[in-house]
Amino acid sequence: MRPIRLTLTLSLLLLATIGTMAQSRHRYTPPRPDYSRYSGTSRRSIFASEPDRYFGFRVGLSASHVNSDDRYLDGGDTQTGLNIGAVAGISLTPRAPLYLEAGIAYIEKGGKGTYERKHFTYDLNYIEVPLVLKYRAFVADNFSIDPFFGGYLACGVGGKIKDFGDRKAESAFSDDAFRRFDGGLRLGVGLSYDLLYVEAGYDFGLANVCNDTFDTSHNGCFFANVGVNF
Repeated sequence: MRPIRLTLTLSLLLLATIGTMAQSRHRYTPPRPDYSRYSGTSRRSIFASEPDRYFGFRVGLSASHVNSDDRYLDGGDTQTGLNIGAVAGISLTPRAPLYLEAGIAYIEKGGKGTYERKHFTYDLNYIEVPLVLKYRAFVADNFSIDPFFGGYLACGVGGKIKDFGDRKAESAFSDDAFRRFDGGLRLGVGLSYDLLYVEAGYDFGLANVCNDTFDTSHNGCFFANVGVNF
């Protein structure tokens, strides 16, 4: 449970830091354009009343795998896990509902595989920092579809390789197994209704997480979260 406590602590520190910075800024905010006079559309297409920053909490599930040239480390079957974290977003322009969102999360990745007729599981637990661009497309009052695209960086904080054939386990992050650093692309979509938020997406691992000189390993992870924005 230590990684979860560490994540919660870091999340609170992130929110406190951003909140302090936000309070220290000048309180005057230039008015945003009222596009209704051009389009004649309803309130849902007017984002002038939308806040220029937001904070949020997320909790959900991950379904991941590890593709590796090293047969011992190849975990192509799906491994499920937990993810929990916090985010903060800021508007990039008054002319469009485009936001830059950063966060910090504890996420459990890994995979399952078979080597020499033995069943293995690979638990790879990370502290992950995503950074994405998010567009809020309003389809009704207080309801929006929020596609996002960006990347992530992650550092391994724990995990085990479990050999169920010989009934033994070893650290997943070692010279003979996986590297701690990971990074890649993130793509997904969210749905917002008032304070409620749900999202689904995929992390495409680009970094080689294998310590072997001649082989490569990459993470792939689908995630689905629920949370709140305020």
